[in-house]
Order: sequence, then structure tokens, then C-alpha cells
Amino acid sequence: MSIPSVLTKASSSKKNMPDDFVEGDIKSYVEAASKVIAPLWPISTFAARHPWMGLEKQTFDQVADWLKQTRDVDIYPSAPMILSAKKKGEIKEVFVKQKLKQWLASNSFNIPQDVAERFCHAALNLEPIPSSLLSSHELKKKAEEYREQHSDSFHYSSVQPISSHLESKDKESLINILDYHVIKWCKLYLDESQAAWTMPHREEGFYRSWRRLISYDPALTKKQRESLKKWPKEAEIALNKGLNALSIPEPEKQKYLEAHLLSLPGWAGMMLWRSKQSSEENSLLTEYLAVRISLEWVLINPQLPFIPKSYENNQSIDGLLAALIHWGSLSLEEWSQLSSAQQQEYLLFAAKFDEKLCRKLWLEAWEQTHAEQLSQKISAKQFSTNDKATTLAQFVFCIDVRSEPFRRQLEKEGPFETIGMAGFFGVPIATNKLGSEHSHPSLPIMQKPLHKIMESTDENELKAFQHRQQTVHSFSDTFKSMKQNLLANLLLPELSGPWLSLQMAARSFVPKSADRFIHNLRKNWVRKPNTKLVLNHVHQTENGIPIGFTEEEKVNYARQALKMMGITENFSPLVVICGHGSHSTNNPYASSLDCGACGGASGGFNARVLATLCNLPEVRKALSLEGIDIPKETVFAAAEHNTTVDELDWIYIPELSKSAQEAFHRIKAILPRVSKQANTERLAKIPHFSSQRKNPQSEAHQLAEDWSVIRPEWGLAGNAAFIIGQRDLTNGCDLEGRVFLHNYKWQKDESGEILDNIISGPGTVTQWINLEYYASTVAPHYYGSGNKATQTVTAGLGVMQGNASDLLTGLPWQSVMQSDQAAYHSPLRLLIIIQAPKNYVERLLQNNAAFQEKVQNGWVRLASISPEGHWENW
Repeated sequence: MSIPSVLTKASSSKKNMPDDFVEGDIKSYVEAASKVIAPLWPISTFAARHPWMGLEKQTFDQVADWLKQTRDVDIYPSAPMILSAKKKGEIKEVFVKQKLKQWLASNSFNIPQDVAERFCHAALNLEPIPSSLLSSHELKKKAEEYREQHSDSFHYSSVQPISSHLESKDKESLINILDYHVIKWCKLYLDESQAAWTMPHREEGFYRSWRRLISYDPALTKKQRESLKKWPKEAEIALNKGLNALSIPEPEKQKYLEAHLLSLPGWAGMMLWRSKQSSEENSLLTEYLAVRISLEWVLINPQLPFIPKSYENNQSIDGLLAALIHWGSLSLEEWSQLSSAQQQEYLLFAAKFDEKLCRKLWLEAWEQTHAEQLSQKISAKQFSTNDKATTLAQFVFCIDVRSEPFRRQLEKEGPFETIGMAGFFGVPIATNKLGSEHSHPSLPIMQKPLHKIMESTDENELKAFQHRQQTVHSFSDTFKSMKQNLLANLLLPELSGPWLSLQMAARSFVPKSADRFIHNLRKNWVRKPNTKLVLNHVHQTENGIPIGFTEEEKVNYARQALKMMGITENFSPLVVICGHGSHSTNNPYASSLDCGACGGASGGFNARVLATLCNLPEVRKALSLEGIDIPKETVFAAAEHNTTVDELDWIYIPELSKSAQEAFHRIKAILPRVSKQANTERLAKIPHFSSQRKNPQSEAHQLAEDWSVIRPEWGLAGNAAFIIGQRDLTNGCDLEGRVFLHNYKWQKDESGEILDNIISGPGTVTQWINLEYYASTVAPHYYGSGNKATQTVTAGLGVMQGNASDLLTGLPWQSVMQSDQAAYHSPLRLLIIIQAPKNYVERLLQNNAAFQEKVQNGWVRLASISPEGHWENW
């Protein structure tokens, strides 16, 4: 299967181009081919990455078939995962039988019905075919006889890089050699933090700088270097010349580029991401492919022309015949008695109902079981109500699945209401903390910041703070400079050895005490002063982004957030906006544990911004004129939920009213119990944790501060559903930290705009998170990032295994697996549940074509709960 694309042609306006070269063709091919990979963000701002985001016009099953055929990558759960889930009661066999019945009814085949059913039921047991049968001499003989009679059956052609079919003189695959070269040049070009010497001519772009330097590369022979000296100076021309030199037919060029992008999807994904960040690098993916194809040509040129062959299907006749014998109870004697036409029909059926299809049906049954169990869990709660008049405080948490257990424990401790909302709280900002030279986008990665919000303080305080910061940074910069200097690094071990040895021993044997000491030393030395937020826009911009908000924007963001939360009335004395963050030590994936809705940053800054806006008298006055009356005694505060230790850190507490002060004291009193209960529940799921051995809070801090810990928390592992509805629907339900929760009142959304915004924003974020975990679980060798303990942080961009691997794109093994054999994450596609009348959901699907496509093509599942409490699957 090839991923279809629409190609457009454009004439080149460049001079000195070959007569047969059309630049528009190459750019269109590259643009279309790029759909098979996904952008890869730097690991410092790790954001969930849906690996198939460009392929959603295809069904999930089509993409699964295509990946299996082109890359031998299987994206259905493995048989051991399925059987383990069945054993734990996560899959009802009755649903498997239903799925099989539906499949048999929707497919036609020319073999007896009883034979087909017997074969399918046996195949669904997922028992491997015995190796003794596969190697049987008699079976091989019968399969060979069939092949001689049907030479054109069960063959396919697949476009793969030519280098994948050829070997070097040392019998090493040429595509491995090609990958080695490409990785080397990508690391040189993309590095911005680790290398002491930057790549020469880097400012000219990837292709041009590579072309200038390749003639000095000792890894190539002199002849190879000489042949590239006359290579075109422009990337588009070089790419076209390379494809033509390899004799790639015009209709196959896009698929050939797809195959090369899939060879190193991590490095290619990073190039794709960079190409979308600035106009200076917008052709970077084309340059990457030009370098790769040029290198492929020079490596395989002595073996050209290459004559492509037709390759036998992965499911060989031997395997299909063995499946018919093992699962279909067909003997070799019975096989021999079938006519040639009948034999072909039997093999076609076996090829159709293969082991991959079996696992697809099991996956669908697994998902159906999960939906049923979730519906039963919440059905008893759908009519429960809270007395809003007696609510002491309202807490607005990120929709993150890790917030659910903490919210549940908090609600048990008193008259508190918790609310779910995307953790950037609807303020599309880049944050600039005091003393920082750089800002960080703090919003979902598919959006761009519209404002920059800065911290400010007294000028004298600022100067003193900056001086203290510079002193700290100077030590770090000096250490780095000495480490990279040819002569100074010889002295560095003698100078730094005693201190680093002491630090290593302390962090290894008393990690919590050592971390606390270092943290306090740094905190006390730097002493960040109290700050205010620069919220007022006075025509000042930075990099085209306005600093602060206009008066109208302040009101708009406050109004929009309150409506998204569903609290436009019945305000409590204290409303706490809770951002989401985490803490871990020596963890390349630290940002993956932070807020997914904030682009891999913590959400505390956003929480403070929104709380401050809602406290402004002018904002409240404007909202009051619109019917949103915030009482005088209601005060908004901001905190951050640290999910690694399940604690609430207060970051903004303005002057409190009397009733808000009472609420605050009550909250402070019960928070230790909430943290203890939440930690006890969460840590019990982490392997080797013993609640009897230590206090759970102490254990949580130990995990966060010990630099040898490879699993400080589970992150979002286990995520499976996204509920969009009132908290009353799930209040009191133990959702096991597996459900994203976003508040929604359909009664306040007559136009459907709020629901559409939730689906387009948080709905997309949760889907990307879900499929990131899914892919890293079912295909860890291709979409995961391997063992965290053996990863190498590379060029400040991401991680590799060793020094010559792809730039790894997904989550580490420890984020999804309980052990080497057992998965912790259940690879289920996200179930989105909307609490609203049926016509609301119908309108959403009609007006939101992208979401309708996701549902129809199997990228997410959809269900709704009517006001009467009826569950409906879509």
C-alpha cells in the first residue's frame, strides 16, 4: 500500500537549471513524502508526538498494513500482551467472538463456512505454529509444488532504498553504512550545545555546508570524494540528479523518498520540525534528503545499474500451508486432494485471516471491554450532585491523568470542588522568568504563543539577583570551557576530581540529603526576589510577539477560561488554579513528566497569570457587565501540582478575604493527608516499592532526588480515556489515574463552540499523548527509545543508543514496561466520552471534519452520555 498524495507542479524560476528539472516537482514530492514521519521536538521541551499524524486520512488498519509491508513494523499489540490482558480480565472473550462474527459476515470467501470458522477460532488462540511443522520436509515439498504451478501468486513489489538490497565488500549492508554517514552529518549540523567547534559554513544551510566539507571526509574513498566535487550546488537539483542517477522512475519518486525518511525517522523528524520553525530553514527536509540520496548514489555507484526484483510476500506459501494444517485441521493428504483452484482459495483465506488480523480483533475486543467497564464504573454516579453553596474552595487542575487520584483524595477531605481544564489555562503565552535570557512557549505545541509574559522586580533587586546568577553561571561556563579546551581539560580532573567525587558519593548513598543540600545552597545563594508579572501591553514587542495583554485581551482570556472551566457562577471564597509540574534528577526525559498541555513545561506560570487576571478589578467589572459576577470575597490563587511527589506548591497567594483565609487554612491542614494517600496509591504501582518499608511521601522524594532512579514516576502510562463532562459524572469514581478529565456543561454551550474548542485543543493533545504511549509500547524498537540507563544525550537534542543510532523518538522502556516481559501501559486507542445530548455530538462531527476523520478512520474512539445517562458508542 502506498500512502496517496496529491502532487502539484510548479515551474522553476532559478537560472542555470537543467532543462528537464522542475523544482516544484521535487518540493511537492518532499512535502507529500513528509507525511510518513512526524516532527520531533528537542527533548528539553519534550512534547507528546503522534507518530502517524500525517497519515490520518488513511485508516489505522491501512497504516498498520503499510508499515508491516514497508518497514516490518507491527503496530498491533503482541500476542503475549494480549494474553496477559486476557488473564487479568481486561478482555472479554465474548467480544472477541462478536468481532469474529462481524468479520466473517462482512467478507466473502470461497471455502466451506465450517472450515473457515474452525480455522478462525483456532487462529484466535494466538498459539504459534510449531517450528517442527514449518520445517517439515513434506510441507516444504507441497509448498514447492504449489509455487511451480502458481508462479505469480502471493508476490508484491515494495519500494525500498536500493542500498538496503546491496552489500559492501565486507558484507555489511550498504544502508547501514549510509545511515552511519547521515547520522554523523546530522549531529554536526544540528548540534547547538555540546560541540566545542561548530560545523564550518553552517550558516549556509545543511546541504551547502555538507557539500563544502564532504571532499575532506576520510570515511569516503578518494574516488568517492572526487565524484561529489562536481555535484550540484543547490539541494533541489542535487536531489533530482541523485534520483535520476539511481534510475528511480517518476511515479516511484515520492515512495522512494518516503522509504528514506522512514529509515531514520528521528533525524528526519528533527529536520522536519526545524524546517517549520523559521523561514531560513524551511527547505531543511529537502536538504536532508539531498544529502542522503547523494551519499547513497556515491556509495552504490559501482554496483549500478540495480535491477529491482519482485519479492515474495512475507507470508510465504510454507507459512500459509502450515497455518491451514495447524489452525484449520487440514492434513497434507486432504490438501493434495484439493483442486488447484481450491488450493489457491484456501491460501488466499489463510493470507487474509492472518495472525495480524487476529491481534487486530483482540485489540478491538480489548477496547470494547475497557469501554464497558468504564461505563459501568461511572453509571452509578451520573445523577449525583454537590451542594455548590457550601463548597469551601474550587481547584482547577490540569486534565492530566495524574491529577485524577490527587483530586479524588482532595475531594474526600472536605467540601472542595475540583475542575479539569487544559493545563495552559487558555492563555497562549511564552513565559520569561526573572533573570532568564530566553522565553519558553507554554502552551500546546500545535499552537504558537500570542503574548510574552515576563517577571519583574525592583531594579536594584534585579541587578543584585542577576549578579548572583552570573556568578553561579560563570562556574558552569568555566567548567564547560575547560572541558572542551584542548589543554585545560588535561588539568580539569585534578582540579574538579575531589569535589565531583564527593558529590557523586553523596548523591549515590544519601541522595535525598545531598539533593536538598545542593538545592538549598543554590536557592539561598541566588535568592530570587519577589516578582510581579508584566501584564500590561504598552506597544512593546519581542520577536514579533507583544509583551503583555491589552485591557480587552485580559477580559477575553479570563472570560474564555471561566467558560471552559464551567464556573461562571457559584464561586467559592477561594479558587485555586493548579498548574502541573514534576521533579526528577539525572533524567533526560524530565520534561516528558511535565505538562503536556504546556509543551513539556510546568504549568505554574500559566496558573499565576490566569489567577492574577481574574483578581484584577477592571477585569471583574467588565465580566460583571456580561453576567459573570465574581463575588468580592472570592480570591484566585495559584499553585503547582508536583506529580512526582503528589504535593501542591503555592506560587501566588494574594491578599485573602476573611472567608478565603479560612478556606486556605483548612486546605493547608488537610494537604499532608491528601499527599500521603495519593502517594500511597500511586507508588504501589511502581515495581519494587514497599509501602511497609518507608513512609510513602519520603519514598516519593527519594525517587525524585536519586540520580540512579530510572522510573521516578509512571508519567501518563495507562492513559486510555478522555471524559468531557461535569465532575458530578465521575465524582467518587476510582478511575485509576487512567482518564483525562475536562469539565464541560453542555447547557452553557448552545452554539457548540466550547465543545469544538475542547476537541480541537485538549482533544488533540490527549490523542497525541495516547498514541505516543501506544506506539512506544507496541513497537518499542522503532517508536520507543530503548533502555533509559544506556541512552546517550546527543547534541542537546535528544537521545541515542550508542553514538550512531537514529535520534530516538518515543518513550523509554521504563515508561511503558513493568519488567522486561510485562507491559504496564495498556495499548488502547483513546476513548473520548462526551456528556451532552446526541445532537451536540452530531453537530460536532458535522462541523469538525478533522475530528470526524479521526473517529471514522480509527485513530480515536468516541462515545457519548446523554442527559438521561444513556451511553452510546459512535
